[in-house]
Amino acid sequence: MHEVDDWELVARAQTGEVEAFSLLVRRYQGPVIHFCQRMTGSQEDAEDLAQEAFVRLHRYLRRLQPRARFSTVLFGIARNLTLNFLRDAKRRGRGRAVPIEGRPLPDTASGQPDQRARLHEIEAVLEQGIAMLSADHREVLVLREIQGLDYESIAQVVRCRKGTVRSRLARAREQLRRHVQELGGDLL
Repeated sequence: MHEVDDWELVARAQTGEVEAFSLLVRRYQGPVIHFCQRMTGSQEDAEDLAQEAFVRLHRYLRRLQPRARFSTVLFGIARNLTLNFLRDAKRRGRGRAVPIEGRPLPDTASGQPDQRARLHEIEAVLEQGIAMLSADHREVLVLREIQGLDYESIAQVVRCRKGTVRSRLARAREQLRRHVQELGGDLL
């Protein structure tokens, strides 16, 4: 059984096939929530934003055309919603919600409590460092290093040139390196 292409699912959903759209949601729900969580710092807000992203996707389903990768289109919607949310939260004085909770650590250190504890400390420092990045730098870092998008796709999502993505990513990595050193460089 071959996996159905995203744009093929979109075409089927445009004809009214509910299961095709449901499959797109199942396929991308986790990555979109994870992206939004990394940007907002709140699992609850991330879930709300991801849901809104899929609502918007469905609302504009008839207009969608395969000019870019589907994930680029979807992350572009999620990005816009997230940036609006962050801007509005800042206006309300809410700021960032809660510290970002990362994905569970791989079970490579099972049976070795000291290594697990050290990995948790390193993860916490990395999460704090990511949270300290500006939204522009955080989004390109998350899209590249966590979501695995290529430079061209990131450029389309954030609506800038590929060179700008490269420079933002380089700055994000450098800032993250400095934050990690300040927060717990002795851990590394």
